Amino acid sequence: MGTYLHFTISILLTFIHQAESSSVFVLKGQDVRLDVQENVQLKEFEVFKWSFGTANIVRYSDTLSVKVSSEYNNRVEFYKGNFSLLLKNLQEGDSGPYTAVVSGEKENTIIAHQLILQERVEPPVLTVDSNSTINGTCIVTVTCRGQNTSVTSSCNSSTCSQVGGESRGAETSTVPLLSVYVAGGSIICNHSNQVSWASESKEIVELCPMKSDQGEKANYNYALTVVAPVCVVGFLTLIGFVLWLTQNKRGKDDVMNPVSDRTSENGQAGGEEQVSPGPGPTSPTIYSMVGHPQPQPVDHPTLVGDQPTHEDLPMTTMPPKTSMPESIYAMVGKKTSKL
Repeated sequence: MGTYLHFTISILLTFIHQAESSSVFVLKGQDVRLDVQENVQLKEFEVFKWSFGTANIVRYSDTLSVKVSSEYNNRVEFYKGNFSLLLKNLQEGDSGPYTAVVSGEKENTIIAHQLILQERVEPPVLTVDSNSTINGTCIVTVTCRGQNTSVTSSCNSSTCSQVGGESRGAETSTVPLLSVYVAGGSIICNHSNQVSWASESKEIVELCPMKSDQGEKANYNYALTVVAPVCVVGFLTLIGFVLWLTQNKRGKDDVMNPVSDRTSENGQAGGEEQVSPGPGPTSPTIYSMVGHPQPQPVDHPTLVGDQPTHEDLPMTTMPPKTSMPESIYAMVGKKTSKL
């Protein structure tokens, strides 16, 4: 009964340990450490070993110490403290199942690892298929190409959605994964596997230059065809209006002050002005008297009572100057004295 119970428990433990197997992804050429992840206590005559498939890599017991297979000399290291195994410089042929087993009266699988080697992924290629502006939002269609696969996505400033192609791959897949997303104002094409990744990105602003360029071009054309002519016409109109006001004001001054203009012209000919006894706003000068005969006094009859009287108009004479030579002033004085 006891033997049967022990055998049943051993089978259950074997199933449990086998269920604890895991996949381990390693970059080709790198090292990896395989752990047991439990405390192993070896009994007498029990042997702990790591194996690859059916081939033993290393054997350890209290009496045998550590024994490494000749095929793995200088390629592995075994740690007695925790029973872990370090594999060095892994190559393509090293992919496969690695198991830790305790054998005695029976074999008990402690843990199993499925080792998967992968190479570094190639950098992807991101190309722009089209761009457009819808309701003020820039929409860019891009294609991300990787190793034997591609994916096409439509992106705006915040998100991308796949519209074609096959991204393939997954978090637990051995096939490289292509993904397209938006981050930091850029569209990013990411090519990755479990051990490496590479990406290419393009800024969204650079992918939508047509929107800003068209706006600037429209503003420039509007300024050139509308604003500039309006400014020129307005400037010319202002100049014409100022000239018209100036001419109009000058014409009004000429009409209102004709005598002053002529007086100014006569005064500029030279000589002193002579005050005339006659009425009027402007007194004749001595030069105007020289050019014309001096008018004779006229008697105007005035009735005083029944007898008419004569009233002579006053006359201004200029006495001759003895110390001065005969001049136009002396001639005027003589002429008026004779009168």
